[in-house]
Amino acid sequence: MKLRLGYVGVEDTMEQVLSVIRSFPELHCLPLIHTSFEEIPGLLELHKDRVDAWLFSGPLPYQKALQAQDAGTPMYYIPYSGIGLYRTLCRIFYDKQLGCGELSFDLFEPRELKQIFKELGMEQAPLHLIAYTGSDAELVEFHHRLWKEGHTQAAVTCVWLVQQKLEALGVPVYRVTPTDASIEGVLHAALRNQETLRFKEAQVAVQLMEADPFAGLTKEMFSTDELYRKELDMTRELLSYAKLVQGSLKPAGSGRFAVFTTRGAISEATRRFTALPEQLTGQDSGAKPFRSGIGIGRSVYEAEILAGKALLHAREQEDGAWMVLLEDKTILGSLGKAEQLSYSSVSQDLQAASDQSSLSVATLSKIESVLGKLGSDELSAHELAQHLQIMPRSARRILIQLEAAGFAEIIGEDTPHPRGRPRKRYRLRLEP
Repeated sequence: MKLRLGYVGVEDTMEQVLSVIRSFPELHCLPLIHTSFEEIPGLLELHKDRVDAWLFSGPLPYQKALQAQDAGTPMYYIPYSGIGLYRTLCRIFYDKQLGCGELSFDLFEPRELKQIFKELGMEQAPLHLIAYTGSDAELVEFHHRLWKEGHTQAAVTCVWLVQQKLEALGVPVYRVTPTDASIEGVLHAALRNQETLRFKEAQVAVQLMEADPFAGLTKEMFSTDELYRKELDMTRELLSYAKLVQGSLKPAGSGRFAVFTTRGAISEATRRFTALPEQLTGQDSGAKPFRSGIGIGRSVYEAEILAGKALLHAREQEDGAWMVLLEDKTILGSLGKAEQLSYSSVSQDLQAASDQSSLSVATLSKIESVLGKLGSDELSAHELAQHLQIMPRSARRILIQLEAAGFAEIIGEDTPHPRGRPRKRYRLRLEP
């Protein structure tokens, strides 16, 4: 089965890139030309169902695509450094006999250019370089100003649009274009990654689901016939869901069911483990929303064990929570929530804190994930409770245990309201 590759590029290098892609029998290419970065989101939206992966002509259109497109579709770009830069510099030295200090550059890493200057015996040359900040107009202004003020004699750019605008201003400009080798390299990487993705999508997935069949029953309706009817309603709803994920449904006790399928099917139904399927709410049967634990494993047995553990984590959440436990012991969830956490139930780095605080590694890993989301090592019990979806008193107990074990210290207090009770702020150090 061929990989459907959407290539978004510019006119001047389009045929070169397509020529290399044609040499890969595993690829089927959809070529798309853009004349400005603003066109890219529209192109991706229009053709998203026709491709399995995207390839871009450089890092700037790639960055624009990342801002506009769901990151679930693999994306790659062709680098312009290395041999391509050396080739451009050789042309400049031959045509103009200019030194590196007489050139302005964009997009390259400073370390890379300094290394090239050193290898060319020009390490003392001034470095005129600008990074991309989101505007190609800034790149044009940078090159044009240096040339106009006499600091440089020519510009070296990686961006076709910048080259066109500089030429219109009369600035001598050279563009770094990709080499066939760099194009081949990124295509090989795309094919390897696609093979890995296909393997992961074929992994076994087991989903354990439960709902309370007594929910919604009144004293007048409470009978074995009514319970049986609700059980049938839940079964019908789950059969439709099992068909959606191309799986099979098995009963696992009163109000409990198991769905056997693949990682790829559940990932698609949950929008890559971020949302709850609209087709499955538990409302059709009159029961509370289904609580679920999803296990992904290398065998059915491993996946079922992980699904059971994921269900235990879901029980710690509110009704209708869905949690996922991957084969590497990473836990995702709760699905469908605006604030989702990704944490590990096994971590050697957190084991010492677990042993000394009597808190589980999973709980500590959740806290670590919260700190990562906040971008800080400081928080209050109120913030911890919000992110972990637990009671404030439970969050305070956790922080008190960490403080007693030496993994947290009180650094101050917050007063959220003039008459409100001050909230202690803690600084955490969970790892040695």
